[in-house]
Amino acid sequence: MKLLEGKVAIITGATRGIGRGIAEVFARNGANIAFTYVSSDDAAKAFENELNAMGIKAKGYKSNAADYTAAEAFINAVVEEFGQIDAIINNAGITRDGLLMRMSEENWDDVMNVNLKSVFNITKHALKTLLKQRSGSIINMSSVVGIEGNAGQSNYAASKAGIIGFTKSIAQELGSRNIRCNAVCPGFIETEMTADLDESVKAGWLEDIPMKRGGSPEDVANMCLFLASDLSTYVSGQTMNVCGGMQT
Repeated sequence: MKLLEGKVAIITGATRGIGRGIAEVFARNGANIAFTYVSSDDAAKAFENELNAMGIKAKGYKSNAADYTAAEAFINAVVEEFGQIDAIINNAGITRDGLLMRMSEENWDDVMNVNLKSVFNITKHALKTLLKQRSGSIINMSSVVGIEGNAGQSNYAASKAGIIGFTKSIAQELGSRNIRCNAVCPGFIETEMTADLDESVKAGWLEDIPMKRGGSPEDVANMCLFLASDLSTYVSGQTMNVCGGMQT
């Protein structure tokens, strides 16, 4: 039996990178998928068709998870369309890197809204359904940068550290209702985002990784698969590193 057969998963920011990898792994494991995107309608429709061709039900929603009202409308639409929510992967994220002395207020606010406020928005609006079901797994995408910081990424690091604190608090609030909440902290994962980095920067990252290679979106997706499945029914409030040994 597929690990997520009959389950419904919400994935924010799923048309590229880690989010796309999670959606593909979840679909292969039988999950029906509702995902958000904010840019290309054509790319989202093509991805929706690709997922549906895997024998599950998938639907993309053009919705900004950082917008409180839009997030509420999205969750309501998913419940109406799919009837339940079993797993939430709060994955939407951006970077606006720069040293603090040069960082604009806009670059700070954009990162905090997309990376952190979106987690609050989606989780908050899904609570009514999760509490009614008395079940659910919330998986919040943090980062090793949220644990150790990184020069030139104070906004990103702060948003990802905030996700960890939010995760631990929600796990304590909702544990008695059989609702779990965990954070996943990817290390250096090779995606479209990291492809734009200077080669010397990449080399520096790889030197610090005991396994001496970057990870793949599927590596992160497999951790999310475990946390969304019934294999992890007694795992909550944890920070799960997927980093090739960086955090040791």
